[in-house]
Amino acid sequence: MKNIEEINRDSVKKILAKRKIPEFFSGDTIKVGVRIVEGKRERIQYFEGVCIAKKNRDINSSFTVRKISFGEGVERTFALYSPIIGSLKVVRSGQVKRAKLYYLRNRKGKSARISEKIKKSIGIDLSEQTGENEAIKKEESENIKVESKKEYLEKGKGNTPKEELKNEKK
Repeated sequence: MKNIEEINRDSVKKILAKRKIPEFFSGDTIKVGVRIVEGKRERIQYFEGVCIAKKNRDINSSFTVRKISFGEGVERTFALYSPIIGSLKVVRSGQVKRAKLYYLRNRKGKSARISEKIKKSIGIDLSEQTGENEAIKKEESENIKVESKKEYLEKGKGNTPKEELKNEKK
């Protein structure tokens, strides 16, 4: 006979097979898509804020999100494996030293900010490669411009139209 913990683990595995839940921690800014049923219609309303607490308890896992709405602090607790949650996206990850950030309730403005965690990339940086590719393309386009200018001069027309305009301005 299975005990309750094994049943809970099995149900969590079934839920994770159907949908992917990103890994997030307290201090991260997350965007939760909440399913709202109004009569026969169903829509998704997004709730974006800072995760101030996360509780990992198998099927009973939950997290609390806090946001400031019209100058008033609003907190909402979600069950992690609930069907009410349509989507879950980590907007930015925060660098904090605590698991529960309840102290943010007493803070306002700049003192309630959380610094962003800088993710280190291992290996080749893609931005450098794209920078090199752009430089090569730029050089090729300049070579084409130079060739066309030479061809223009070889045809015996004298100065290019741009050079003629510059001479007229002087």
